[in-house]
Amino acid sequence: MLEAGVGRAQSLAVSTLPGFTLPGDTAGSSRYWEKDIIVPEVAASNGTVILPEKPGIGYAVDFEALDRFTVSKKKG
Repeated sequence: MLEAGVGRAQSLAVSTLPGFTLPGDTAGSSRYWEKDIIVPEVAASNGTVILPEKPGIGYAVDFEALDRFTVSKKKG
């Protein structure tokens, strides 16, 4: 697992495109993270991920969680 929820959401969106046959890892966020940095978190039920029906990738960055996990910021 190399990406957090932002990358996972992109992978899920690409996996739904017509003709796409080789999806990447699409497991739920809780499989890898205690808390992900997107809302809602990716959730799998019986091997199925139901994607949000929102514009774009359907997920938003949880900036509060992102701030908690940030270890340094570049000033500028």
